[in-house]
Amino acid sequence: MEVNKIYCEDVFSFLDKLETASIDLAIIDPPYNLNRDQWDVFKTVDDFMTFTTKYLDKVIDLLKPTGSLYIFNTAFNSAMILNYLHSKGMHYKNWITWYKKDGFSACRKRFCNNQETILFFTKSDKVFTFNCDDIRMPYLSDARIKAAQSKGILKNGKRWFPNPNGKLCTDVWEFPSVRLTNKKNGKTIKQKHPTPKPEGMIERMILASSNSGDLVLDLFSGTGTTAYCSKKLGRNFIACDNNKDYCKLINERINSI
Repeated sequence: MEVNKIYCEDVFSFLDKLETASIDLAIIDPPYNLNRDQWDVFKTVDDFMTFTTKYLDKVIDLLKPTGSLYIFNTAFNSAMILNYLHSKGMHYKNWITWYKKDGFSACRKRFCNNQETILFFTKSDKVFTFNCDDIRMPYLSDARIKAAQSKGILKNGKRWFPNPNGKLCTDVWEFPSVRLTNKKNGKTIKQKHPTPKPEGMIERMILASSNSGDLVLDLFSGTGTTAYCSKKLGRNFIACDNNKDYCKLINERINSI
């Protein structure tokens, strides 16, 4: 199959056409079973997990031995997905918490939810891409870091000097939701897709877990953020969504680069 192309078809027929051990990085933003749209409705949790494990089995076979996988979901679903991926021999690296900064939530029976989970797994435990210096984050204390640049900070009998590019990336990611960043006149507007992901967050995954020219799988492509960011960052992509309107939107977005 051609790379750098959006395929508008069923996820399983699409995955069956891809070459085994051909994918360097898979970024999956799948259904959550939250009734967000018709594609996100399942009769039971068991039905949802049957669907989920079916496509994960295929994705695992498509990953290169050095490949990596990021998958979004709720914390509840992610707990089950983590256990399944572990049982399939995938290697757990991180449970990433996406702090969405998503504004007011009026939940009165439990703590208000303001986060989503991203699981990071690799096919090999030791040989995989992770470009830690490409995704450094700003230090929290500007004043302390500025002072340390000249004299350093004493740690365990040694002088530590801050990295000019920032600190190593943590497993808590603060990105406002697209719904909030696309406000007009202080009001949220209806998105073209109910669950778009921030470009900066997807870019972080691509920069960390792939290199120039690598092939990135954008499954359940939606608005095509992964495909778009892959092209922008000099990676190849192959993407799939079964909604014709979304595929048209993705192609327009890709062609704008």
